[in-house]
Amino acid sequence: MNVLAINPGHNGSAALVADGKLEVYIEEERMSRQKRDGNPFKAMIWIMNHYRVDTLVICGTGSEPEHHSLPWTGENSYHALVRKFYPHVNVISFGSYHHQGHAAAAFYGSGFDSAAALIVDGCGSMHNLPNDDEVPEDRKFSFLETESIYKCEWPHTIDEVWKRYGGNSGPRIDESHLDTDAAITTVKAYEAVSEWLGFGPIEAGKTMGLAPYGRRDEKIPDLFMEETLRGDKNVFLPMYPRTAYIDSSRYKYLDNRSDIDENGNTLWHKDKSKIRDVHKNMAWKIQNDTQEIMCKFIEKAVDMTGEKNIVISGGYGLNVIANAYYKERFPELNIYVDPICHDGGTVIGAAKYVTHQMDKEQTIEGKDPLNSLYLGPKHEYNFDYVDNYIKVNKLEDTVEITETTDAEVAQLIKDRNIVSIFHGRSEAGPRALGNRSILYDPTDPNGKDFVNTVKGREWFRPFAASILKEHAKDWFDMKGLKETPYMMYALEVSDEHIGEIPAVTHVDGTCRIQTVSKLDNPPYYALIKEFHKLTGVPLLFNTSFNLGGDPLVETFDDAIHTLKASKLEYLYMPELGKLLKVPNTEEDNG
Repeated sequence: MNVLAINPGHNGSAALVADGKLEVYIEEERMSRQKRDGNPFKAMIWIMNHYRVDTLVICGTGSEPEHHSLPWTGENSYHALVRKFYPHVNVISFGSYHHQGHAAAAFYGSGFDSAAALIVDGCGSMHNLPNDDEVPEDRKFSFLETESIYKCEWPHTIDEVWKRYGGNSGPRIDESHLDTDAAITTVKAYEAVSEWLGFGPIEAGKTMGLAPYGRRDEKIPDLFMEETLRGDKNVFLPMYPRTAYIDSSRYKYLDNRSDIDENGNTLWHKDKSKIRDVHKNMAWKIQNDTQEIMCKFIEKAVDMTGEKNIVISGGYGLNVIANAYYKERFPELNIYVDPICHDGGTVIGAAKYVTHQMDKEQTIEGKDPLNSLYLGPKHEYNFDYVDNYIKVNKLEDTVEITETTDAEVAQLIKDRNIVSIFHGRSEAGPRALGNRSILYDPTDPNGKDFVNTVKGREWFRPFAASILKEHAKDWFDMKGLKETPYMMYALEVSDEHIGEIPAVTHVDGTCRIQTVSKLDNPPYYALIKEFHKLTGVPLLFNTSFNLGGDPLVETFDDAIHTLKASKLEYLYMPELGKLLKVPNTEEDNG
């Protein structure tokens, strides 16, 4: 039984689960080249060209646009597209179960027999409350899921235990299993601060990167109400489902109008001399306050379920600072953070949940924990393809191709050249893990500024590192972790090595790391190994192979386009033993 699940909204995605096994996961932006693109038609078509589809599961949030109808047939566009490939496809709507999709993805990915799932999201599915048949529909209020706890048991039990909702208006309801209010919740508060900082609500990762520059600041008002753990209504203005805003008109200290130029650009994003303490300190405060609230939710999940296995998903799961903090606070718990915890990952959970619900005879044998994020489309590139591509696109005078080895590429990186690497299947989720990466020397004191400039990123944003798994515990405080293959934790550089890798060490002495084993990624492991032989440093500076504002590259064509559009010069294809160079022009260097 093959189940195709899709997410129509931002982080549009598609996943194919065959007999309970995850075969492929694709984010639409990688195919369409439109950042955070929705409606994953190209991803769906790729999957349908390579796999049979028996059941289509439509995720999302159950919003009105998801229920659109096409002329003549009355189908929605997703059903219509799949039907034209597979006329007898079964269709299931999952849009009203957004948080259950997150919970399922985290639980099935963890490999646990049982767990409590904690979902912390900006907003999920919309429900009309109170859920009481005696209350007329026109007297109910529309609320959206924001935080949820589920009790999960293998193979098909994912039961809701507690849920919190947010909305723009409506009464406060506080019951043992339910919490509603018009005051905003955890992620919406983080989004509001990100908006106030000029990043936009969906760029909360930038706020997280800025947070370590800040400190406690008594002039900033309390952001959350202690009794309800919701955003203070005097500070935040809810604008569900899109975002929330800080009511800076109430607080002179938070007035940020002078930070904006006549074109609407935030001055300090590119010019560090323009940043004020309030910017850094506000980022610090929202990070500190929300991770403490998360700890209260974890305690609540334990209390309500009795579980010591905790799985976390939803957008807040991408907060690598908080993820490391939980390991310190709760050493007695087994905490698993879903590495594809944004909305795109709900398709994995929904496809697996539906598969197990339909498997009444329990014919599926064994679990399918998430053991790899190299889940993208399978592209077959050989030298003939590359050579033909260069000729067809008349790039003979633009692209230089030479044979090379890992040792030679490691030397190139040691000589402080930026080298992009391209091979195998692309990585799932918002990070690069050595298949679609830009690599650099982590020992360069100016490395962060240099690569941020090349990629067109803000000056304060940190970079990650990929380290040979066997050396991780010597270079970082692993907080009890044996490995961290998916870059889900910001870990402190050990005292012994602090100062040796400045390009990837953030201002708080941490680094977001990926442990790499020979089994996980043989070509990438071999390259890091050669760099270690040359330098004594068993890690590489690693950032995603894209330019600021662009999706990660997916295809060879994307890779070449990125080199041509930037100051990046080198592309390493380890499976072919080839190095491609697109030399910078004088205009590029100017």
